[in-house]
Amino acid sequence: MRIIFMGTPQFAVPCLEALVAAGHEIPAVFCQPDKPQGRKMLLTAPPVKACALAHGITVMQPEKLRGNEEIFELLRALAPELIVVVAYGKILPQEVLDIPKHGCVNVHASLLPKYLGAAPIQWAVLNGERETGITTMQMDAGLDTGDWLEKTTCPIPEDMTAGELHDKLSELGAGALMRTIELLEQGRLSPQKQDDAQASYAPMLSREMSPINWNRSAWEVHNHIRGLNPWPGATMEFDGQPLKAHKARVSETQDSPLHIQCGDGKYIELLVVQAQGKKAMPASEFLKGRR
Repeated sequence: MRIIFMGTPQFAVPCLEALVAAGHEIPAVFCQPDKPQGRKMLLTAPPVKACALAHGITVMQPEKLRGNEEIFELLRALAPELIVVVAYGKILPQEVLDIPKHGCVNVHASLLPKYLGAAPIQWAVLNGERETGITTMQMDAGLDTGDWLEKTTCPIPEDMTAGELHDKLSELGAGALMRTIELLEQGRLSPQKQDDAQASYAPMLSREMSPINWNRSAWEVHNHIRGLNPWPGATMEFDGQPLKAHKARVSETQDSPLHIQCGDGKYIELLVVQAQGKKAMPASEFLKGRR
């Protein structure tokens, strides 16, 4: 099938790799423009761009889609049968949705209609969900509101971080996408309406969310720490300096200075922390030489 791929971050790379491996014709890949990254703010290509170029695929990085007649004409000239969208970072205008014969299919990292929006993986962990998954959906002009096509569930162990869940769902997303395309080619897709009454939203994360509120229950603090790992990270103050908590666990008792009591009387045991300007390390190592 002739497919245009639209995606930007690492999460989307396994889907693109799966399409290439399956022999689909990909005339172009669309992703966000290169952005400055790191302390030196070096202009860096997004992971999907690097993947596409490695396979010799043309890459397009328009600043905007809405009202961009030049891009609309280019897409029509490329004549895709299907557009696949995975964490692209832009809302597709109706002019784009109408171009492919089979429309546009999105791979979303939640069991829709739960966790619509930009950060479904992190919010599933922040809220202490025990299960999430991947949904493929037929895109419409709304935000993740189209008919769903395929769902794949994924358990969330109580110690799994958002970063670890991201990697797991990234691989599951590729499998769900390939099953969706196979059913599409066979004419066996059965689109299902989303139940709006069950919808919940997953807004973008911000650094303002980082400080830990120790008055919350231990499990809420634990979910806060793992839900903000790797970004923006859960923070506390130590000797007047910010200290980032990467990993922790809930404890009923206080056995060492690594245990911090929470609002429900239970404790958080810090396992991995990171001081400002330093690398992450076991909390026991961090405490050596400190009162």
